Amino acid sequence: MNRRIVESSAARLAALLQKRAAHAQDNFYLEGPYAPVEAERTETELAVSGTIPDALDGLFAQIGPNPLQVPNPATHHWFVGDGMVHGVRLQAGKACWYRNRWVGTDAANDHLGRARVPGPRRGIFDVVNTNVFAHAGSIWATVEAGPLPAELDAELNTLRRALFNSDERLPFTAHPHRDPKTGELHAVCYDALQRKRLIYQCIDAKGVLRRRVAIPVAHGPMVHDCAITGRYVVIFDLPVTFSFRALLAGAALPYRWNPHHRARVGLLPRDGSSDRVQWFPVAPCYVFHACNAFDNADGSVTVDVVTHARMFDRSQQGPEAQPVAFERWQLGAGLGAVQRQVFSSESQEFPRCDERRTGQHYRYAYAVGGAAMSTEGSRLLRHDLERGTTVAHDFGPGQMMGEAIFVPAHSDAAEDEGWLLAYVQDQRRQCSRLVILDAQAVDRQAQAIVHLPVRVPLGFHSNWIPLAA
Repeated sequence: MNRRIVESSAARLAALLQKRAAHAQDNFYLEGPYAPVEAERTETELAVSGTIPDALDGLFAQIGPNPLQVPNPATHHWFVGDGMVHGVRLQAGKACWYRNRWVGTDAANDHLGRARVPGPRRGIFDVVNTNVFAHAGSIWATVEAGPLPAELDAELNTLRRALFNSDERLPFTAHPHRDPKTGELHAVCYDALQRKRLIYQCIDAKGVLRRRVAIPVAHGPMVHDCAITGRYVVIFDLPVTFSFRALLAGAALPYRWNPHHRARVGLLPRDGSSDRVQWFPVAPCYVFHACNAFDNADGSVTVDVVTHARMFDRSQQGPEAQPVAFERWQLGAGLGAVQRQVFSSESQEFPRCDERRTGQHYRYAYAVGGAAMSTEGSRLLRHDLERGTTVAHDFGPGQMMGEAIFVPAHSDAAEDEGWLLAYVQDQRRQCSRLVILDAQAVDRQAQAIVHLPVRVPLGFHSNWIPLAA
């Protein structure tokens, strides 16, 4: 690259970051463990404690907001920052490298002085910052409410924008769920410009849109996640909706708690039309993330979720502190309203399971435990849904963990036979580490720790991406 272009790009970035840092104290989500990092890094000399399992051949990736500019810190919302992906490559018992890269949206590339990537565009904003995962032989970064996914290479550079390998230009979601039996992605998507409908999409194993269903709704609900069973797609139509008042007031994310919006959960038959959705009322709450769902012999459906009593009720900057719980919901088969049972009242988020069990009966759920909007420390929770017990790995004071992912030891491994991987940030030392725990001994010492000479900010979703030849 031309040296003058490189120097100009670096100067532009430095100016943006200096301006952003000057106002960080005005916003909780620009400070401490959330504070953006200032540069892309590639680190190949990584210290390791313990033994990295040889079976871990792939990339552990996490994505989250890392804004390049913040016009108004007081109204900046955590959800709208430019996306950055962090990754550690593991192979043959070694930590080969760490990389972080901004997702190459038009806005980010323009700020960085880089060329725009090919592919179609859609939506009223240009951010991709919420999930990163593998599908159809590629790595994809996604967001909700309109923009198309971004394809990344194995070194986290952005290649193009597209609805996977389909020519369609439909809004996608941050949270597709892969059926391990078919390889299909199932997604419930919404568009900020089309507030009277949701769109269910099924993307086949080759990345081609196989099916879509428009589902009528009111008020433009924010549908952050969904769930699947063998028979159904589970739809969360809950009272966080588009707000014209917030938009006119200059809100970066114009969605607010709406007590006038009827809270309900829908069951769409996986091959059914919108008129076959069964709707069940639920006590008002909000769900960012479902852990899993499955069909029962009596025709009912079980859904495990993390619930928030309210969301976006007061804060303009991000999720506020509200009562949070891990709950088991039952619906269908003559039950009427959704039946809610609290499994754990400890504050937690990012529930995950062994994804070989997606849409099926399962036993173990994993989550990030810790009080909302607290920086005192977090811990990894393992819920045994059969025994009704929870064990935890406490990382210590000031240690903040990201989403934990279960990786099976081999294709036929038992549900808890494998490892849990998570980034953990040390606020005192301003650095992070990749922690690898034995999933059958969560409360014991880590099996391996990859020490990173950089800080990985608290972000959104992580995933394990196999890269074996």
